[in-house]
Amino acid sequence: MSERRGAGGGGSIRGELKQRVKTGRGRTLSQKRWLERQLNDPYVARAKREGYRSRAAFKLLEIDERYHILKPGQRVVDLGAAPGGWSQVAAKVVGPQGRVVGIDLLEIEPMTGVEFITLDFLDPSAPELLTDRLGGPADIVMSDMAANTTGHKKTDHLRIIGLAETAAHFAREILAPGGAYVAKVFQGGTEGTLLADLKRDFASVRHVKPPASRADSSELYVLATGYRGAPAQEPEED
Repeated sequence: MSERRGAGGGGSIRGELKQRVKTGRGRTLSQKRWLERQLNDPYVARAKREGYRSRAAFKLLEIDERYHILKPGQRVVDLGAAPGGWSQVAAKVVGPQGRVVGIDLLEIEPMTGVEFITLDFLDPSAPELLTDRLGGPADIVMSDMAANTTGHKKTDHLRIIGLAETAAHFAREILAPGGAYVAKVFQGGTEGTLLADLKRDFASVRHVKPPASRADSSELYVLATGYRGAPAQEPEED
């Protein structure tokens, strides 16, 4: 029997002593800051405590806690699934009657309730392969993917929007009518174009910033629900 776990469980995420990291030999200032942030991040601590593979699991938990996109028995695809935090959350909710398939270029450590495929989702064989492994069209396509950042905000924004648009196109190929698509983006000015495009094919489209997304980050999630289905193709003329 599957169990929906609230993102607020597991105790308070505040009140812990802040840890400082010394700049050691061979460690840059940016590496020091990143390590300090990880050591002092309450979601990192909770992920370890509760057995999740990454802090990103809480972002999906919080989105689902508010919008209830995951349900027992669903078929779910996780694009760019490594290290598996989102797949882990989905598997717990959809339960043994559902199916979760994660796809990534990287090999992922096996996980109960999830099938991982080492493949680029842009490979021409991917849509048919995923639909076959799911046993039918997907109810949810989700993506926490992000292109490698350059440090240039505009460039990083455009790259992740392009990735989200590509993932959305893929989602349309394998989603069942009524299905949902959720993907990470960065704010930067052109996300409105993505939302407008999604609104043509989904009943509801919104931006979501779950509490687990760092306050100083431009990270947002696009949530599109109520997929209307692929448009009917016009018959070819003789």
